Amino acid sequence: MEWSRIAVFASGQGSNFAALVQAQRENRLGGGQIELLVSDKPEALVARRAEEAGIPALLLRPKDFAGREQYEAAIVAELQRRNIGLVVLAGYMRLISPVLLAPYAGRIINIHPSLLPAFAGKDAIGQALEYGVKLTGVTVHFVDGGMDTGPVIAQRSVEVNPGDTAESLAERIHQVEYALYPEVVAAMAASKVKLNGRMATLGD
Repeated sequence: MEWSRIAVFASGQGSNFAALVQAQRENRLGGGQIELLVSDKPEALVARRAEEAGIPALLLRPKDFAGREQYEAAIVAELQRRNIGLVVLAGYMRLISPVLLAPYAGRIINIHPSLLPAFAGKDAIGQALEYGVKLTGVTVHFVDGGMDTGPVIAQRSVEVNPGDTAESLAERIHQVEYALYPEVVAAMAASKVKLNGRMATLGD
């Protein structure tokens, strides 16, 4: 598998997918090339973004399969057919099973809108506001079998301002995501991320 051959998984609007496509156009993906979009929601906006970008898409409804394992087996078959080396989750709203984790161990990353381990799971921005923190942010991490529990690769903080709403805070967090994720994907594609236990380092 070639690390530089990337599949992006997304379920929704695909704003992080669009940021990665733009980074690729500007040669900011470390030689990485997005070869495939995978989505569990064929009607999602991200599918149209992929079409407009000229990127092939694998659009599969999980309910059309006997179970999660069969659904992921179909995905793995396509990833391997395309010699995909790196899986990048960008708003993919499904937990990954061992069917996909095993062949891509250490090659699946995700982005999450909080400073993990704080506010894992759904509605991280809402969780942060409800808790009253003064600082939140963005985490890029390896994916394991849990929910947002994999080793942290990179984090960037975002201040929570007095009077912030979920929408205003989300807008600032998204801008950080659009900058940080391409940097990490570029490092991964160039094999510059090293993992020792739970300690991930970026370097030459």
